[in-house]
Amino acid sequence: MTDKNDLIQPDKGQQATSIHLVDKDGLDTFVKSLSGAQRAALAAQKFEADKHQSAIIPDGDEWFVVSGVADPAKLSSWCIAKLAETLPAGTYRLAQGEPGQAMHGWITGQYRFARYQSEDKGEGPRVLLTGKAKAIPAALAEAQAVAMVRDLVNTPAEDMGPAGLEAEAEKLANANGGKLSMTRGDMLEREFPMVHSVGRAASREHAPRMIELEWGDPKHPRIAVVGKGVTFDSGGLDLKPGSGMALMKKDMGGAAHALALARLIMETELKVRLHLLVPAAENAVSGNAFRPGDVLKSRSGTSVEITNTDAEGRLLLGDALTRAGEEDPELVIDFATLTGAARSALGPDLPALFARKEETAQALLAAGLAHDDPCWQLPLHDAYREWLKSDIADVMNSHANAFAGASVAALFLDKFVPEGTDWAHFDTFAWRPTAKPGRPKGGDALGLRAVWHMLKQKYA
Repeated sequence: MTDKNDLIQPDKGQQATSIHLVDKDGLDTFVKSLSGAQRAALAAQKFEADKHQSAIIPDGDEWFVVSGVADPAKLSSWCIAKLAETLPAGTYRLAQGEPGQAMHGWITGQYRFARYQSEDKGEGPRVLLTGKAKAIPAALAEAQAVAMVRDLVNTPAEDMGPAGLEAEAEKLANANGGKLSMTRGDMLEREFPMVHSVGRAASREHAPRMIELEWGDPKHPRIAVVGKGVTFDSGGLDLKPGSGMALMKKDMGGAAHALALARLIMETELKVRLHLLVPAAENAVSGNAFRPGDVLKSRSGTSVEITNTDAEGRLLLGDALTRAGEEDPELVIDFATLTGAARSALGPDLPALFARKEETAQALLAAGLAHDDPCWQLPLHDAYREWLKSDIADVMNSHANAFAGASVAALFLDKFVPEGTDWAHFDTFAWRPTAKPGRPKGGDALGLRAVWHMLKQKYA
């Protein structure tokens, strides 16, 4: 991808092509300001000020752009993102006002994942100017975090196994003065038995591990960020069909979100004591794979009957959430590509949010709406806990009926978070099946910006 540091620059009066933003209500007034030839050019391109519609208008030896938006006075993250994808390479500025939040879509619209292509056919850069230079670093950092999620999720499992996630965490620790610790092998089996059980069937190259990173002043409020790191999910012995495995390189999307959020926290020096936890494993099939009917012990001491080996992500998270709770954090947030039920209920665009405290849920929902990263709250309905009862263990990992799958999975996780701890869980898709302006098809960050802006507001 083009270096994002080139895509937003301070406006110092340099030569740039103007972009005029027009809504339907203002179209007639805008047309009256044009010359006859310009009106003809606009009419020839059938411009009606629809969202994301644009036209190129001649202006002597130069030209300018007109683009339709919902409201020129309130720009969304995505309102000019399509321009960043389609305009010729060059430098641009808005004819009136500042881009503000629209800087995000301008940057992310120029994202490309070209790691495996022999020739990068991307064009650019398209540079956008702003008179508010102080806003540039924050916009760049946020877009870089989104690009990080996309890169990690888009990378195939062979190149983004548990060792790959460890390498990403190591980069963050080295760049920001964090302390990285790793638990593998026999110690993993003793300390995080469910993580070990899920990942033990994988090859040595993709051996499971618990990745932990600590950063920040111990005097600051402690927060834990947890990300599900199933680097490929075959379903285990409850094997997925081929169609169900096709996108399972993205099953570490929760880990990608957690790593990207940690990056934002550290690079912007948010005043928190960060504890990042990524339980990383490949859910593979071999002679030593864990089985339906097995009873696993967990770090917390809770015994878990395995009724479905394809409900493995919650097992990793159970051990990780237990470990997070041991440090008495003020807030725990986890991200996971956890259930198909959440996608059936909410589709690919909306992460399902579960939270113990309504105040925390409302803060996350509001931050998401304010920054074009909407989430939807689903219930931790207490009556459904009985569906996880086991005849031979403390709890089973997957309930027998087809009801409320996302809520029941969240209730399973709730058992491993200490009582009274403020906890929020995101069941996110981490994938965009069809492209939208600023959001290409493939891996994507869904819920990341909502959490980041909530944390900024809470801990600034």
